[in-house]
Amino acid sequence: MSIDTDTAARVAKLARIKVDPAELPSLASEFNAILGFIEQLSELDVSDVEPMTSVTPQRLQARVDEVTDGNQQSKVLSNAPDAREGFFAVPKVVE
Repeated sequence: MSIDTDTAARVAKLARIKVDPAELPSLASEFNAILGFIEQLSELDVSDVEPMTSVTPQRLQARVDEVTDGNQQSKVLSNAPDAREGFFAVPKVVE
């Protein structure tokens, strides 16, 4: 795939980047270089490469999911300017 100056101008417009018309040929050339690099990457055989989440092998530590600081509803609601029925009360903003 080759990018011409018209396509480079359209990409710049879509990206909302102001590009001087004199610089469009060099922008198109840069796009073509990027696409060439992507084509080189697609030639690699990665069928034997396992997917990974990090460059170093590691396991994420799991912790027990338990409430450690609960049952403080009245303490939390004491800071509210208006609390009703155990909840923060806020003014209605949508009619």
